[in-house]
Amino acid sequence: MSTTDRPALGIALICLGVTAISVNDVLIKGLSGAYPLHQIVGIRSAIALAITLVILQFEGGWARLKTSTPGLHLMRGLLVVSANMTFYAAVAVLPLAQATALFFVAPLFITLLSIPILREKVGPVRLFAVLAGFSGVALMQVPGSAVAADVPRVTYLLPVIAAFLYAMLQVLTRKLGATAPAAALAVYIQTTFLAVSMLFFLIAGSGRFADGVESDSLVFLLRAWVWPAPGDIAVFAGLGLASGLVGYCLSAAYRLANASIIAPFEYLGLPLAILWGWIFFAEWPVLPTWIGSAIIIGAGLTVFLRERAKTRPLTPPRGRGRLR
Repeated sequence: MSTTDRPALGIALICLGVTAISVNDVLIKGLSGAYPLHQIVGIRSAIALAITLVILQFEGGWARLKTSTPGLHLMRGLLVVSANMTFYAAVAVLPLAQATALFFVAPLFITLLSIPILREKVGPVRLFAVLAGFSGVALMQVPGSAVAADVPRVTYLLPVIAAFLYAMLQVLTRKLGATAPAAALAVYIQTTFLAVSMLFFLIAGSGRFADGVESDSLVFLLRAWVWPAPGDIAVFAGLGLASGLVGYCLSAAYRLANASIIAPFEYLGLPLAILWGWIFFAEWPVLPTWIGSAIIIGAGLTVFLRERAKTRPLTPPRGRGRLR
């Protein structure tokens, strides 16, 4: 068995990575009331970058960072940052399970993007699955699905926008994954996170743009930097560790096994989001969320099963830097 055909290890890594993502989401949501998102991401990325650079030494050292496609790496990093920022702006005010479920339309976007960008042929079954999945998104927007009456409806679109950005990222990952080691891909992403966070600090770190803003999501993005409270330092350290695991585990998983085998295990994130939301934030999904989630996941799994029946998988290798 080759080093790029190890499905059992790939599945183990994707499960570890998705668990780390769910922990990452909980910690960021918990910190969202006191710190700006760019500060949380900046501290997290600095810790995760240090961890990833250590891992890189076991994958060939500094020389593996050399690339002939720096522009693609930069674009990939910016897409990850944009997807993260958009998703967490929603997580700050939406139930964790609902935001996570809405984000899972990403495989459907990947299917659609594969038609014009990857020149893939998509049959009627997968097209129907895409339409069904987006009907699940629409269902979760209906009155009665909101966690609070004062949450703007546009907030519910933020995870969907994040999913689209993430899907664009995966098209680039397919182009890069064959030559770049997992740790190198993670280094590029964490460096981009850190650079964008510092830029946010220079422009909006004083919090002046948050004055008079009513949207909780925008306040989370633009709030002033503050020195972490002693009790939160361990939380930030845990966040950095979780982010380092995510960046490496997901990139490695999709390099070790076929995407059609690995990708369905990303749906482990939804039951974990429901569990953590219930335990830590007293959130329990309402009926439209349950139904919409089931439709979205069913549509995504249909796409994966149809891909698996093909000799060449449709979905590009993934790896949720999201994100995180």
